[in-house]
Amino acid sequence: MIETFYDVMRRQGITRRSFLKYCSLTAAAMGLGPAFAPKIAHAMETKPRIPVLWLHGLECTCCSESFIRSAHPLAKDVILSMISLDYDTLIMAAAGHQAESIIDEIIEKYKGNYILACEGNPGLDEGKTGGMSCIVGGKPYTEQLRRVAKDAKAIISWGSCASWGCVQAARPNPTGATPIHKVPDIGDAPIIKVPGCPPIAEVMTGVVTYMLTFDRLPSLDRQGRPLMFYSQRIHDKCYRRSHFDAGQFVEKFDDEGARKGYCLYKMGCKGPTTYNACSTIRWNGGLSFPIQAGHPCIGCSEDGFWDKGGFYDRLTSIDQFGIESNADDVGLAAVAAVGVGVAAHAAASAVKRAQQKGDQE
Repeated sequence: MIETFYDVMRRQGITRRSFLKYCSLTAAAMGLGPAFAPKIAHAMETKPRIPVLWLHGLECTCCSESFIRSAHPLAKDVILSMISLDYDTLIMAAAGHQAESIIDEIIEKYKGNYILACEGNPGLDEGKTGGMSCIVGGKPYTEQLRRVAKDAKAIISWGSCASWGCVQAARPNPTGATPIHKVPDIGDAPIIKVPGCPPIAEVMTGVVTYMLTFDRLPSLDRQGRPLMFYSQRIHDKCYRRSHFDAGQFVEKFDDEGARKGYCLYKMGCKGPTTYNACSTIRWNGGLSFPIQAGHPCIGCSEDGFWDKGGFYDRLTSIDQFGIESNADDVGLAAVAAVGVGVAAHAAASAVKRAQQKGDQE
């Protein structure tokens, strides 16, 4: 029988107090209230670790590199205690026939009760171009993927490669690189997309923790992304948002506006159209994120971001708003110029104030 998370922690000498503190920190990292800490503790005490088969396709391993840097919870706690990571060619000690036999064992023993984690995507057209890659155990990765996906409880598409295709699927895409959900005959297991190049570490471990705690998939948006991490645009919680509303923009890197921390919208920032948790959870243990470091968001978690390119092109042709313009002016000007996307949220404050003024009159 597979040990529970709490069994493993007790065996490692972790006290009850430290365990409960860990559950509280995990709840906070997932954006849950204090009332959820006891639920997480109960799940850790009673539920066995989830068997996970982590497959690697066409990718650069940046998702794994991000995952191992999670701070809340620590990646080592997730791998060694929360889940039973039975197969991962990147970090496992086994190799050859010994490694491949693990997959057969998990599929047979835990049919319908294991998680398939996919990092990277398969190249469906490699045979047509005369080239081959991602050969696992003497067979194409696509074959391994379909076999494991067939009896999985759920599939997690780590990163933009597995979720959208990313650079491998960019034009002209000679290998026919395809996101996981578009692979023919992939099976009926629900697919959770966790896009990003790579995804934030705590987003990755947070998805796993949620599934273990509540024994169900997190609520997903219409594209299959967890709402608890992808329900808001980066721009919505960006600390430079006030400068956008005031029409204060960086005109070129290292100008006076850049030194004052003005908005990077005119430098091509894709924050207004990118759904991710970068501006709230941030990176490197909550230390920073690209916009805070002075670089515009390139929208790496959005579908087709590589083909769309234009990383330093403005989203629209809206003229610069006057310095110190109020949010109402910015909103109304944006609506007149665009009417959708970045303009919608900028106009919200103007509409609200107009309604309040009407009520007072």
